[in-house]
Amino acid sequence: MNMHKNARLTPKGREILNARLERGERPCDVAVAMGVSERTVYKWRNRYREYGLDGLQDRSSRPLRSPNRKSEAREKQVIALRKERRIYDRIADQTGLSRATVGRILVRHGLNRWRDLEPAEPVRRYERKTPGEIIHMDIKKLGKFNRMGHRITGDRHGQSSARGIGWEFVHVAIDDHSRLAFSQVRESERKECAIAFLTAMVAYYNGLGIKIDRVMTDNGSCYRSGAFNKLCQALGIRHIYTKPYTPKTNGKAERFIQSSLREWAYARAYHTSEQRKHELPHWLHHYNWHRPHAGIKRRTPISRSGLDLNNLMRLHI
Repeated sequence: MNMHKNARLTPKGREILNARLERGERPCDVAVAMGVSERTVYKWRNRYREYGLDGLQDRSSRPLRSPNRKSEAREKQVIALRKERRIYDRIADQTGLSRATVGRILVRHGLNRWRDLEPAEPVRRYERKTPGEIIHMDIKKLGKFNRMGHRITGDRHGQSSARGIGWEFVHVAIDDHSRLAFSQVRESERKECAIAFLTAMVAYYNGLGIKIDRVMTDNGSCYRSGAFNKLCQALGIRHIYTKPYTPKTNGKAERFIQSSLREWAYARAYHTSEQRKHELPHWLHHYNWHRPHAGIKRRTPISRSGLDLNNLMRLHI
């Protein structure tokens, strides 16, 4: 006898089972014919008699009662306390539940992580109305090298001697309205280099007829220095800082750094970092004068600088 005690019947199979019983076949014979136990035959017969065809459909495996599950009122209390930003232990103390039970309730309702308590802050995009209102500044560190790496040449000979020759720092600035950018490679991210870059940056934008009202930086020590801020005051520039731990506030500078790395620093195989440094002004000219910018409807940054056509032709190289 080929009796499959654990065989599972489909809803259609259950209908066939009951049809055979209705024809007068004995439950034991139906069980053998369909490969199930007699207990299963009786179960589906009883469900059919009580509920009809609806009783032959699959049901949830969840039990009708969960004695160990806490009451709805208790769960609401846990959720309310969590929304008041209570930690697990404090909620457990106030509700009389165990910490594990509190955890299960919060996981079930998607409130176990702090970030789930409040909706994500919406992205706020903004753009200043005129060039020079805000210049975003930042610094990116790049490793120096005096030969191509083995990933390009395939030659690992002497690689150790080419490593560890130091760092150089790319200081960047970008105008909020026009997206006109200025950048230089300097020796460090200390205040002396930041001050020298600020002086060169102001001269660059003044040469384009753009007067700088404000600069925005992060809270780096070079930007916090008294000397840097005294220079800003002497130049008539207001210095503002980004909110700590929110790099998106200075997102235009961050985005420009990404473009710089992709299109200049890592765009080709340079023989030395010095060669890479000399290529930066050429790429900047391309970025400002010829490259369509997605953030300003595919226009070039120079076209939004406010320069008249005569000046544009005079400055263009």
